[in-house]
Amino acid sequence: MSRKSAVMPDPTAIGNVSSPPFARLPDPASLFSVRAARLRQLAGISNLAPYLRFLAELVQTQHDIQTDLPLPESPDAKAIARAREFEMPPLDRGQIEVDKAVSSIFDRLFAAAAAIEKPVAATEALAHVTAADPAERLAMAHAVFSNTLPADAIAEHVFVWAGLQVHFARLASVLDVAALAPVADGVCPVCGAIPVSTMVVGWPGSHGARFCSCSLCDTLWHYVRIKCVLCGSTKGIGYKEIDGQGGAIKAETCDECHGWSKILYQDKLPDADPVADDVASLSLDILMREGPYHRGGFSPLLAGF
Repeated sequence: MSRKSAVMPDPTAIGNVSSPPFARLPDPASLFSVRAARLRQLAGISNLAPYLRFLAELVQTQHDIQTDLPLPESPDAKAIARAREFEMPPLDRGQIEVDKAVSSIFDRLFAAAAAIEKPVAATEALAHVTAADPAERLAMAHAVFSNTLPADAIAEHVFVWAGLQVHFARLASVLDVAALAPVADGVCPVCGAIPVSTMVVGWPGSHGARFCSCSLCDTLWHYVRIKCVLCGSTKGIGYKEIDGQGGAIKAETCDECHGWSKILYQDKLPDADPVADDVASLSLDILMREGPYHRGGFSPLLAGF
């Protein structure tokens, strides 16, 4: 494995960008099934195959448990207007304490996940969260919201994160995208979470534009290229990649905050998924550990590596 560094701006052409939308809301009816298919595809060509196959089954479970769930209710118009006035996201993560839908999703997900083939440690972790009382589950949810997973309970928190992701993707899907507004650099305009990765897309009308992918609700929001997702700086931006991968996945580094974030080029890799391909490109994370940059964003599925 070798390193290819660049201190000059990303040379990928961006002149094709027309007028990309500010955000694209998730469609939970297809989001997880498409992601599961991508994970299975990646498992066929990766040395992480056992882990990717496990994740494919977990993500498929995220899709399956939505059957017969009641439609989520959108925040009322006054709450959305108030959030916009104070530059806050319209979805309040604190509301999970009183939202009965969260408990239902947890119960369904944990029960269905029991049938997935998994290591003993993951089986024990699932048994723990299944038996946990509402207060303990809520504490784990808040740990996920803080973007940190305890080193001694990563698997438990990944199961909780998977349930939260279903809940918040469903809530986000019923919002009016036209009512969204920027919150802050590197912060989801829907739920306030931070991105798992960023992606340069090949969509019609948005070709070459970059979007951040929310680690919680899966909203994609437009973010200027050659600008640090972590601190907003446009100075000292560079790109590193592993030779021989065709420039499809890179680490965007920032000399101002000494952080880096992963950027996927969906325009070069049409099937790329911001969560699945983030995990499958673990080799880039390993490479970047050798340098002076720390990874930003929140990538729960890589927390144990």
